[in-house]
Amino acid sequence: MTENPRASARAMTASVRSAGQRTLESLALALGAIAFVVVGLIAIPVFGLDDAPIAGEGSVGQFAAISSGATALVAFGAGRGVAFLRSGEKRFGLFDYVDAAALALAHGIIAVLSWTLLAVILDRAFIDAQVFALPVLVLSGTAAAVTAYLVFASATHLDASLLALILAAFLGEGILAAMLTANDPHWWRDNLSALGMTEDMSGMTFNITLILGGFLVTTLARYATRGIPTTHVRGILAVRICLIVIGVFLACVGIFPVNQFWALHTGSAAGMAVTFGVLVVMLRHWVPGIPATFALLGWIFFGVLVVLGIEYAIGYYTLTAVELVGAVLLFAWIVMFIRNIAALQSDAAPGLREGAPPALASVP
Repeated sequence: MTENPRASARAMTASVRSAGQRTLESLALALGAIAFVVVGLIAIPVFGLDDAPIAGEGSVGQFAAISSGATALVAFGAGRGVAFLRSGEKRFGLFDYVDAAALALAHGIIAVLSWTLLAVILDRAFIDAQVFALPVLVLSGTAAAVTAYLVFASATHLDASLLALILAAFLGEGILAAMLTANDPHWWRDNLSALGMTEDMSGMTFNITLILGGFLVTTLARYATRGIPTTHVRGILAVRICLIVIGVFLACVGIFPVNQFWALHTGSAAGMAVTFGVLVVMLRHWVPGIPATFALLGWIFFGVLVVLGIEYAIGYYTLTAVELVGAVLLFAWIVMFIRNIAALQSDAAPGLREGAPPALASVP
């Protein structure tokens, strides 16, 4: 007597919903094992059981990076599906689908860039070395297995703090890859945006990094501002809007290359700086519970940007240096902002459970 497929599906769904951390760990390991076997088998016809170089065209590094990128997309989709079932929600909204697609693509690109950069470093360490046939299969499968495990774990434990780290890793690796693949070794003599002016791999990498990074910032704005305890209810909306505006401007910097759309490109970059300044100045008013130390740090960061802008205007500092330092400060501030918001929520939770004052509101 065969088992009812619908009953089996319902039983499996119920099992996933009640899954604990050990079950999630087992699922991540199982997915990694499957990725190891599948990618290892695919590598057999790709390399024909021949030796392969570490990096470059037709290398084990190139194959591991591409296969790991595809694995990351599948693993993230599986992880978000499990997380959705565990949450008990009825359905995904439109923005949930957009966020999931952007995050899946970000994980895939991070996987590709991470394994590519590692292969390049190892190739520089083992000059003219070849990887034997069996290690090619094992290394390819291992890269995919590690990717599947980490991405599934990320998807099932995704929160604002983890999302901020993903954003930082994605932007850092994407821009570094664009720098390393630039055809003009002296691109830095112009400005950072010069990386996006070309139609080669470097330009495409730079612009896609900024565009997708903008989507991630807008996603982060929704995650980070959920449930912040504050006495200024509309202040949370203002913080969310500022972060979304920063994300939109960041995406526009990539959409409009500086050599084709100078005004739109420059205006978007300036808009990011201005919006960041507004957020820093008004943060303590919008979220009174934010630590004074962090608020002061924001003022210092913004002050540094202003000083660098003045030094560039008088010809003392290069525009590339201003853009690099500004980008590091802005996204370092965003990461620390998420950490401080998480600390604020954690400190407020016991008070809310024990009966906090009515003035303390939590904005969804």
